[in-house]
Amino acid sequence: QLQLVESGGGLVQPGGSLRLSCAASGFTLADYAIGWFRQAPGKEREGISCITNRGDITTYADSVKGRVTLCRDNAKNTAYLKMNSLKPEDTAVYYCALDYGLSCNLVFYEYEYWGQGTQVTVSS
Repeated sequence: QLQLVESGGGLVQPGGSLRLSCAASGFTLADYAIGWFRQAPGKEREGISCITNRGDITTYADSVKGRVTLCRDNAKNTAYLKMNSLKPEDTAVYYCALDYGLSCNLVFYEYEYWGQGTQVTVSS
């Protein structure tokens, strides 16, 4: 069966950095665009980054642009979200998701498959 597993979250001080991973199994990752989303308690789900299945186009939300880098390694069926200069407002559960096809977007309902999320807490 298809499965996505996020990892790499944790407690980080403001200004710190971390790398989140999204490991896929049960399918060929190269067939899917990858999106990263986050949701803080009481807030709407927010798309933060996505990458096309070919890796030729990467999109970032304004809230994280310049602080986040999304990459993919289709040979390893894994995607990575590198974040630095973290702020308390980055605190959320972070999810990776897959959308079959070439293009990517930051609209959550366009994605078919979702991981369970990993908690990122930015606090001093």
